[in-house]
Amino acid sequence: MRILISSILFLAAVFSAHAVRLPAVINANMVLQRDMQVPIWGWGDAGEKVSVSFAGQTKATTVDKNGDWMVKLDKLKANASPSLLTVKGNNEIKLENILVGEVWICSGQSNMEWHVRQCANPQEEIANANYPKIRLFDVPGHTVHPLPQREGKGEWKVCSPSTISNFSATGYYFGRRVHKELNVPVGLVGSNWGGTRIEPWTTLDGFKSVPQLSEQAKSVAAYTQDTKVKGGTPSAIYNSMVHPLTPYAMRGAIWYQGESNGGEGITYYQKKHALVKGWRKAFQNPNLGFYWVQLCNFRKANVVQVKDPKKEESRPEGGDGWAKIREAQTQALDLKHTGMAVIIDLADAHNPNDIHPKNKQDVGDRLAQWALNQTYGKKHMVASGPLYSGHKIKGNQVHLSFNNVGQGLMVGKKEGLKPTQHIKDGTLKHFSIAGVDKKWHWADAKIVGDQVVLSSGVVKTPVAARYAYTMNPADANLYNKEGLPAGPFRTDNW
Repeated sequence: MRILISSILFLAAVFSAHAVRLPAVINANMVLQRDMQVPIWGWGDAGEKVSVSFAGQTKATTVDKNGDWMVKLDKLKANASPSLLTVKGNNEIKLENILVGEVWICSGQSNMEWHVRQCANPQEEIANANYPKIRLFDVPGHTVHPLPQREGKGEWKVCSPSTISNFSATGYYFGRRVHKELNVPVGLVGSNWGGTRIEPWTTLDGFKSVPQLSEQAKSVAAYTQDTKVKGGTPSAIYNSMVHPLTPYAMRGAIWYQGESNGGEGITYYQKKHALVKGWRKAFQNPNLGFYWVQLCNFRKANVVQVKDPKKEESRPEGGDGWAKIREAQTQALDLKHTGMAVIIDLADAHNPNDIHPKNKQDVGDRLAQWALNQTYGKKHMVASGPLYSGHKIKGNQVHLSFNNVGQGLMVGKKEGLKPTQHIKDGTLKHFSIAGVDKKWHWADAKIVGDQVVLSSGVVKTPVAARYAYTMNPADANLYNKEGLPAGPFRTDNW
């Protein structure tokens, strides 16, 4: 009997050693990306014949000398009916309940990681999360590695009240909006880690693509298997928590990060370019949509420290705290197929020191607004709130122009999860102007058509203007009539 059992175990081990294998992200319950080639890959024995069958297609290949194989399915149409995907090598793998639709990765630091259970109205949101056509894949743990890893962990789950609680709230609300608007299945891949900077999420190729980051590129290129890395080490998180997902076909990425890089300006712009370019190459999709969240208002409203640390005063020049990184986030919109959700109106007014705004519903919806307009071509939807596009000086006035005006400009007020309120005859706040002396003064601001006109009795000949250019511009209240807030900006470079 012992001999028989030993023989069975030996044969099982031999068979296992010769079994074709798949990465964790290719599994039951997954969503495959529609309307583009879909890579299916894995590992096996060199020379092993492998075939993949799905939706009437069968693609075959041979495992290479390194034990790797890949096929690419032809473009698929959206399909909400559960289907079977079969992989045959020396063994056979059957993956059930596969849908075809739109796939997005949801990444960043803690505000992306923040779970549905931790955000506004959690009980109701969890109870109502019955969306079997939305599928969730969460990369587990916080792991790092000096070199890109081929294999990772995780499993696809059907979105339901029992599975949504610990998934990214921002990711879920984004995916829910996309699902409702497009009426197709949506796959959401969560890979996030609180308190992390942008550098560990960036690929070596990303660093190489930006000349100003050549030193980081040299450093990452020198890593070996034995290099000691941590959560802040450039490329270390990408290598462990994103690379094993590549080249899974995806429509795009949503990104909520920047708090840990909050003291930066133009350098964050450069790093954003590196992040986006690197991921697009890694996922083999040069048109990968990439939509990020601009940092929220934080700490005390419109306050800058003066010489006496016990005193604070309001200063119209701003420039404190996160003003410059918000500016860098805006400047990075020069990358094609990108967008930015402005959320300077979503912090908890009763707890401004909470770096994690509870209202993730509006964050996800605003990201989805960009995707729906830009990626999915729904041009009847304005992509965002007004974004500064230019200005003219006319006598003692500054005339400001904007993109994304939508149905028009308005004075608005946002409270919690309620829709933005149009404050008729309201007063615009948080605009300032300066003359050649570079001294800033609060401005009188009026909406004139699709422009905002600034003036001040103190500044006879203005040369520059700023709006919400401070850590917490809580009283900034320029919106379009779609209820989306204007982004902070300055016209100068002082």
